[in-house]
Amino acid sequence: MSVHQHKTQAGQDGENIWLAWLNRTQAPLGRRSANRAVLGATVFGLLAGVSLASPAMAQGAAPPTPPSVIVATPLSRLVPQWEEYTARIEPSARVEIRPRVSGQVMQVHFQDGALVRAGDLLFTLDQRPFQIAVESARAEVERAEARLLLAEQQVQRYAPLVQQRFAPESEMDTRRSALREAQAGLAAARAALRQAELDLEFSEIRAPRPGRVSDRRVDAGNLVQQGQTLMTTLLAVDPVYAVFDASEAQHLRLARGGAARPAADGAGALVQIRLLDEADFSHEGRLDFVDSSFDPRSGTIRNRAVVPNPDLLLAPGLFARLRLSAGETSALLVPDTAVMADQSGRMVLTVASDGTVAPRPVQLGPLVEGLRVVRAGLDPGDRVIIGGLHRARPGAHVAAEQGRIGASPLALIAQ
Repeated sequence: MSVHQHKTQAGQDGENIWLAWLNRTQAPLGRRSANRAVLGATVFGLLAGVSLASPAMAQGAAPPTPPSVIVATPLSRLVPQWEEYTARIEPSARVEIRPRVSGQVMQVHFQDGALVRAGDLLFTLDQRPFQIAVESARAEVERAEARLLLAEQQVQRYAPLVQQRFAPESEMDTRRSALREAQAGLAAARAALRQAELDLEFSEIRAPRPGRVSDRRVDAGNLVQQGQTLMTTLLAVDPVYAVFDASEAQHLRLARGGAARPAADGAGALVQIRLLDEADFSHEGRLDFVDSSFDPRSGTIRNRAVVPNPDLLLAPGLFARLRLSAGETSALLVPDTAVMADQSGRMVLTVASDGTVAPRPVQLGPLVEGLRVVRAGLDPGDRVIIGGLHRARPGAHVAAEQGRIGASPLALIAQ
């Protein structure tokens, strides 16, 4: 309906209302008729005025101002590339302490769970039987030495008689055989003495290497059997091993980059470890072993890193997050606050050249100095919304103000 038609219709409606009101009212002519005429003209004028003002107001309304946001292109720089795994802490050595001789435990010399050095005394067995065996072996050595001395003297005595043909050659052969037998007997007696002394030494059970002992499994007074009775367990806890499994894809990615080949001199790829209650990867080590084959059941390959543990915080059996250095690579970084989440994954909002907001699904990497690495989904020239996200909606128009992404998570407006 045009403005003129709208005005005519409004005038007719006002005249009809005024006539209907006059017909319903019965009053004498005169002053009342004049009042009615004035009132009707007033109502007609008001209705016509309202109907004429409405189109004018509709034509003069201004469009809403688009919301303001801050945009910036992603920061491009070289960042360290890490592969993260779940690792388990294991001791670098595990020794089961068993007796090398049988006997009765006389004394326990350590506290359960104590740290010990190599050679520290752990258990003492009853040494009296071993001391008797040593004395007997020494006596046997002396007897063998006496036999050897007699055999040597007889050979020396018979040698000139054989040369002068006063004694037969066969007798000399017998004396020489007795000499060699005495020499062998002395060697056997000395070996038996060394074995007896070794058994006496084995009656004192000492720590073969430094580490932490478990609780004692036998107390004083118990009989232990050679090589059978488990007395305690010793774990080497400095350094420790961090063992983790890598999938086939992870292993191939690291192997092509050279990170999955441990160096023979111990300078393998760098690893960093973070425990359950830690926010940073504060423990460092080196990769030193990659298994020779994949596990056919899990499809993974076992890796091991050596991590120094001077404060003994890394206890065997702990789980930890481990990340393995895979070198440096060029990456795009955005503030972590610019990343949004929906049902399909992670995304960032970008602004096109015409001011339209467009979502971009992205694949994210780790945090580097407070900035989030974007592995895929962004181009270096994309304008990412880093401020005013709550005012941006996909498909809507916004007023973009240029900002910049610094080395910190804060995006500052360019001066």
